[in-house]
Amino acid sequence: MLRTSRRTLLQAAGLGGAAALVGLPAAAQDRSRRPQYHFSVPEGWKNDPQRPVYVDGETRYYYLYNKDYPAPGTGTSWRLTGSDDNVEFRDLGVAIPKETNPNGSIWSGCLVVDEHDTAGFGAGAVIAIATQEDRFAPAPHQQAQFLFYSTDGGRTFGRLDQPVLPNPGVVDFRDPKVIWDDRFDRWVMALAEFDKIGFYHSADLRSWTYVDGFIRGGLGTFECPDLFWIDSDTGPGRWVLGASANTKGSGGVATYAYWTGEFTGTGFVPDRQDPQWLDHGWDWYGAVTWERRVGSQLDTKTRYGIGWMNFWDYPDNTPTWDSDGFNGTDSIVREITLHWYSATESALISRPVRTLADRASRTVRLGDVQVDGNLPLDYRGRAYQIQTRITWSQLNNVGFQLRLSADGSRHVDTGVYRLGNYAYLNRGYTGNPDPTGRWLESRTPFAQGRTEVDLRILVDNTSTEVFIDDGRYTHSSLVFPDPADDLVALFTDGGPAVFHGLTITEFDPV
Repeated sequence: MLRTSRRTLLQAAGLGGAAALVGLPAAAQDRSRRPQYHFSVPEGWKNDPQRPVYVDGETRYYYLYNKDYPAPGTGTSWRLTGSDDNVEFRDLGVAIPKETNPNGSIWSGCLVVDEHDTAGFGAGAVIAIATQEDRFAPAPHQQAQFLFYSTDGGRTFGRLDQPVLPNPGVVDFRDPKVIWDDRFDRWVMALAEFDKIGFYHSADLRSWTYVDGFIRGGLGTFECPDLFWIDSDTGPGRWVLGASANTKGSGGVATYAYWTGEFTGTGFVPDRQDPQWLDHGWDWYGAVTWERRVGSQLDTKTRYGIGWMNFWDYPDNTPTWDSDGFNGTDSIVREITLHWYSATESALISRPVRTLADRASRTVRLGDVQVDGNLPLDYRGRAYQIQTRITWSQLNNVGFQLRLSADGSRHVDTGVYRLGNYAYLNRGYTGNPDPTGRWLESRTPFAQGRTEVDLRILVDNTSTEVFIDDGRYTHSSLVFPDPADDLVALFTDGGPAVFHGLTITEFDPV
């Protein structure tokens, strides 16, 4: 069995000359790659999630769907699913089709339940506002916001022919996110406008007035903005402004950037100028958050979140198209809370949705395991959760080899590199979507001198998600192991460690 050193991991990350293993053995191509407990599109293509709403006691989740994939230029519809537990989603078909719409493809937007009939379609109507091309506007300023309405609980939608928010003459003008601000009895829209998030007001969802903008350069083109209030058990509640952003060019990530602060009703004042990130992996993009409800009660301290597990650098690089006829997978649904680490430092933390535990089908409890070097486990699996708290006195590197091949040459690595003071997820020694070898290892800070870490890792057929220290940092990345690679090993370098309460949990397929 290969003993993993930090040099090996650096090589896997492209820093020592090893190439990414994008290709996979031909014999593996006829075996299913469909995720076991993560949501995936039934067939065709999916990308951006749309913020779910609660209707008739269940979560209604819409997403961008292209039945004509991989034919180029064919565009997306909104496809609908329903869920009682935010783990298993029942397909309910296309809700807003592209074929019968004069503006063609329907892009990202959001939904609200118009409880007070502000838009005139009836109390409780489901209203979607989404970006489309306004074909009567001059190119390239055609992105505009259109309104769709449903009076059957969001199953089917009518539309208004004219945009409710025409393009004022800019190229990037998309992905509206609408909330009801009960402090002022009005709707508020956050809109992605290149490096600005614009804020708009409306009384009826049909006409909108620009009021202010939040501008941050150096983060690429904003997409899929988010705006919400969240309370906290550890300090004051805060407004959160988020957006999908791309800092890969400057050595960062491309996931969900966010700021905590104060939303005045017109503008946003951040607590700090630089963003924080809700995920540090390579594949948690276009993410949305939404309210958690327990019965009829709103949980103001917890939000759900879900992200598209892919990115535009390599959107078509997936073996699932050949093996299963689909391209599109989501992260596990998360529960997001606001935690204060001091009087001035707060962050959003993420944990897998608690109802995932209800789907456990098998639990392997290995207790406390002492490791000094490389220790293969007597376990085989392709889709599972692994949890432990690791402690040590002195070492260089500690963690897991997941989806390990029998000869030890292929594996996903995650753990803590003490010499560099960071935690990591490395996909460089297994199948993965990155042909350039630049985005193989993701890293998050790990304080110098610490001698323990909590890890919760979700492994599935095409993804690995790592939750570090109760969700303080999270890494979500696509990985494409050979289906035959199903071993697990623990490793240390430079000293021993104890993996406390080591537990592996398998889940019923969804």
